[in-house]
Amino acid sequence: MRYYTTMSALAVLFLFPLVWSGWSSLEDPGNYVEMARFGEGVGVYLTNSVLVSVMTVAGTLAVSALGGYAFARFDFPGKNLLFLTTLAILMVPYATILIPLYVLLGYIGLQNSLVGLALVFVMFQLPFALFMMRNAFEAIPKELEEAALVDGCGTFRAFSRILLRAVRPALITVGLFAFLASWNDFFAPLILLNDGASFTLPVAVVSMTQRTFGAIDYGMLQAGVMVMAVPCLILFVVLQRHYVRGFMSGALRG
Repeated sequence: MRYYTTMSALAVLFLFPLVWSGWSSLEDPGNYVEMARFGEGVGVYLTNSVLVSVMTVAGTLAVSALGGYAFARFDFPGKNLLFLTTLAILMVPYATILIPLYVLLGYIGLQNSLVGLALVFVMFQLPFALFMMRNAFEAIPKELEEAALVDGCGTFRAFSRILLRAVRPALITVGLFAFLASWNDFFAPLILLNDGASFTLPVAVVSMTQRTFGAIDYGMLQAGVMVMAVPCLILFVVLQRHYVRGFMSGALRG
């Protein structure tokens, strides 16, 4: 009984800000209408956020799955040093390297680009993603892979058809983290994008809520918060079971 009481209290505590934001945004339905008409239109900003998030998730999953498999199954010179170097990215303050990255993106022609922004997000997601995927692959018995090789599967075929299915919860966890990070990030798009038509939703929401002399339109701000929160809530509810399994199996091993 005490467990359910505590969990219910925590649920109310965490849900209250979201419910309050939703209620505040609906007090004046005109907030949503005004938000939809702001600048290039909320549809453009929403599309930009979706594109960046999809590219970030796809890039993070592809690199972390291949890298995690390599770190878990193969021995090569400098393996541990390379892995630790990748993890060391976590120790670099996020804001300190955005300006150098902005300059670098200019050299490769991806400045003010959604693709360039997605690549930056992938880079910052890789340490956690590689850690999760390496541990997930290490948790799979090597006998499973050896049996597939004996049956005639090549290394890549065994990886793509058998091992990836076995680590699906970890893949979902990594993908969900990558989506949430790219969908909600404000600072990186603010620095790396300078064209209003390329803005993602967080930057657009902040821009549309600014009024004369720095005043904030809180009604429109709450409407923007709800538009940003709904996709995150849907994904988390749908993938919750896989997320918990993947996080437990990938983060607690080793």
